[in-house]
Amino acid sequence: MDHVTRMRRKKEVIDAKVGAAGTARGLFLIHTGTGKGKSSAAFGVLARALGHGMSAVVIQFIKSRSDTGEEAFFRAQPQVRWHVMGEGFTWETQDDAKDANAARAAWDKAKQALADPAIGLVILDEFTYALKYRWLDTADVLAAFAARPPMQHLIVTGRAAPPELVAAADTVTDMTLVKHAFQAGVQAMPGIEW
Repeated sequence: MDHVTRMRRKKEVIDAKVGAAGTARGLFLIHTGTGKGKSSAAFGVLARALGHGMSAVVIQFIKSRSDTGEEAFFRAQPQVRWHVMGEGFTWETQDDAKDANAARAAWDKAKQALADPAIGLVILDEFTYALKYRWLDTADVLAAFAARPPMQHLIVTGRAAPPELVAAADTVTDMTLVKHAFQAGVQAMPGIEW
């Protein structure tokens, strides 16, 4: 079979799938796994959403620094509300009660965003840890996710997304680590890591 025939058949298959996809609604995406790029991928979607005129809320559940390149860029966008609400990585804080309180405060902020139909995209960055460490109840979280406005998109990032969360999501991407500069002794670099 020649190239033109293969591409014509492929186009027919893809066109049929596009034609069958008639539902429009807000999507729930998860970026999980051990690899780099979960938050970065979410912020790429944020840029895309802003290009379509959407408003967005970003809530960071673990990160405590406010000097990242993505925050500096997106805070300047009037359609974005950015909240850094974490206490830092758990191996740094070593204070489960303090981390749990920070997660609950971030979740309260997230519930406000998830209930607001004017917000087109909600990003809960490094949210999976709040479930992994049982700082939040998974059933309560899933109920709030399901009750969000019908056209609101939601992205959750973080390692080890629990099976219940994965089952509820529309699209799940598992970032797999193949190689990382840090393993070779290279420090986290501005513009790449933060």
